[in-house]
Amino acid sequence: MAEFGDLLCALGECGLYQKLLTLLLSLPLLLNPFQMVGQVFMVVNVPHHCDTSWIRAVGPNLTEEEQLNLTLPRGTDGEFEQCSMYSPVDWDLHSIVAYGLNDTEKCINGWVYPSDQPPSLLTEFDLVCDRMVLNDVSQSIYMAGLLIGAMGFGMLSDRIGRRPVFLVCVFLQSVFGLGTAFVPHFYVYMAFRCVVGAAVSGIMITVVSLITEWVGVTYRTKALLMTHTAFAIGQVMVAGLSYGIRNWRLLEIAGSAPMFALFFYIWVLPESARWLVTKGRIEEAKKVLQKAAAINKRSLPPELLEQLKPEKEVKSGSFLDLFRKNLRKVTLIMSCVWFADSIVYYGLSLSVTDFGMDIYLTQLAFGAVELPARISCIFLLEWFGRKKVQGILLLLSGLLCLIITGIPEDQPMATTALAIIGKFTSTAAFSTSYVYAAEVFPTILRQTGVGLCSTMARVAGILAPLIIPLDRYHRAIPMAIFGSIPVVVALFCILLPETRGTDLADDTGNDQPPAQEQKTEEFL
Repeated sequence: MAEFGDLLCALGECGLYQKLLTLLLSLPLLLNPFQMVGQVFMVVNVPHHCDTSWIRAVGPNLTEEEQLNLTLPRGTDGEFEQCSMYSPVDWDLHSIVAYGLNDTEKCINGWVYPSDQPPSLLTEFDLVCDRMVLNDVSQSIYMAGLLIGAMGFGMLSDRIGRRPVFLVCVFLQSVFGLGTAFVPHFYVYMAFRCVVGAAVSGIMITVVSLITEWVGVTYRTKALLMTHTAFAIGQVMVAGLSYGIRNWRLLEIAGSAPMFALFFYIWVLPESARWLVTKGRIEEAKKVLQKAAAINKRSLPPELLEQLKPEKEVKSGSFLDLFRKNLRKVTLIMSCVWFADSIVYYGLSLSVTDFGMDIYLTQLAFGAVELPARISCIFLLEWFGRKKVQGILLLLSGLLCLIITGIPEDQPMATTALAIIGKFTSTAAFSTSYVYAAEVFPTILRQTGVGLCSTMARVAGILAPLIIPLDRYHRAIPMAIFGSIPVVVALFCILLPETRGTDLADDTGNDQPPAQEQKTEEFL
């Protein structure tokens, strides 16, 4: 009976077919960063004050300055209050000028913004004062969408295949991403963002499985991380796109519409041959493998194809299998690792406006640093193994956040520099986790396992935007939380098995986690 690894060696572990597949799967990851962080640039704070046009009824000839002086209280800094106004009265203008107004209340008629300000989420939906929290809530709802996608599409992909799930997610992200630009109400915006988040999550975890299952062990890490470099390039593109387009609806269209160009995947994207074998769909697997061999200019020995059968009778894996004796420890620790990765990664990414520097330059630096971070993982993981790299990168990410808590507020350069380094290490840690999780779970549970880990990451992603506003109580609280969690989780990484150079397991096995198989020849 032929092992699937033997077939991969025969058709080429990373031939032209796998390289083209890697390129195809990189394209949606080039567009996903906009959905991740684009909203940050749609809610840039602008000067605002309560709409007090009520006074125009008794003083139509008042100048704007006179109107504001009569209707808005001033703060201790001498500036007009942005979230309160004097209560309207039914006096005449002479009485208002003579006696003044004393009673204050919250803005009851909305807000006024600079007339030269391009439409943004903040100005169009009044995300200021008491409604400011809706911005953080909407980010958390997007993260909740990521969580739903990780749970739902992960298990669905193990049931019906990688290809159909990927194509459905591309369709959803295209339609609802573009639809977001035309929403009439902020609550509709949040609902659409939730669906987009689910689609983004489904795409990301499906890419992991397709790359892992089509590329041989020697090139697996390199191929997977090359798709991640597309995500890094996309981060840089977000900075340029948001700087050039300040109207939030036009920005949403520019960031979402290109996804429609990927609809041709319906005709070119293959199913995972390894998944087909585990499901007993041998004839379909043979056709896909023969096509791959032809593109790689290889020939598969007929006798090898005839021996292609699932090892034993492989049952479909269930969610509960992840918590059985031989996978329980791996599942729990990897879930914690992804949670820690996400809390520090999104904590830094979504705090781009809080470091005191220009947000477009900071995002550019954040995006630029992701490229070397992801490329460096290709070498680090092969030189030092998954376990050591994962633990050290998490530890460094946490320590850098903890150091930021001690930097004085009047030193934004130092804070931003440490945040950029932290973004480097957290990005590398996240990339490592994708490789690690894809290798440590067997084929029949790979999407479910990666989906569970991704779910934990999305829980952290939901919490991150809600932790950031805690800086109103003390500026150090958010970074202290973002830093302490990865430091603690890093210590548990020593309990994980090493997967460097191991072949992929197809079923759960009986005694050992899948990572304990015999190691093959190592890359580099």
